[in-house]
Amino acid sequence: MPRTAPPARRGLPNQVRIIGGLWKRTPLPVADRPGLRPTPDRVRETLFNWLGQDLSGWHCVDAFAGTGALGLEAASRGAGDVLLVETEGALVDQLRGIVKKLAAGNVRVQRGNALSVLAAQPAASLDLVFLDPPFDAGLFDKALAAARPALREQGFLYLEAPTEWQDEALARHRLERVRHMRAGAVHGHLLRPAA
Repeated sequence: MPRTAPPARRGLPNQVRIIGGLWKRTPLPVADRPGLRPTPDRVRETLFNWLGQDLSGWHCVDAFAGTGALGLEAASRGAGDVLLVETEGALVDQLRGIVKKLAAGNVRVQRGNALSVLAAQPAASLDLVFLDPPFDAGLFDKALAAARPALREQGFLYLEAPTEWQDEALARHRLERVRHMRAGAVHGHLLRPAA
């Protein structure tokens, strides 16, 4: 009886790329970690088309950084200060290595709890917050609550989730939807402080 090859593993890609700005086409390694799910290229491309290609001077936090793809994409497009927050030591080391390789003076890496780091940000100090927590961790409401006070009045919050967030749920956090997209199992929401 002939042996058949095992089915191909359909896991994570082993890298994603920065898609725009100063570091366009720079590969970012993707570690094989539970819950790590890098934002797909086409989702990031759509998001930065919404935000604009030039983020000069923006202050940003990538709260569940993982590969750093969202925060590094913002930094590549001119953001003045980007904080990448990650809890896992190996991923923090990987992020620090990438920042050093890019000589990214506008990017800082902090090991810590994303909710605590967000809660410690000065009020109305951030132009953009990226929230892409592990989908099964139950952190969405807590993350929105921690991030909202730090957002400037004209700031934006990007939320990635497994389901679409409705206006009523966002209103509880004094946020409103600007744009929404779906790519496979991922829902991307561009939000801003509600008037």
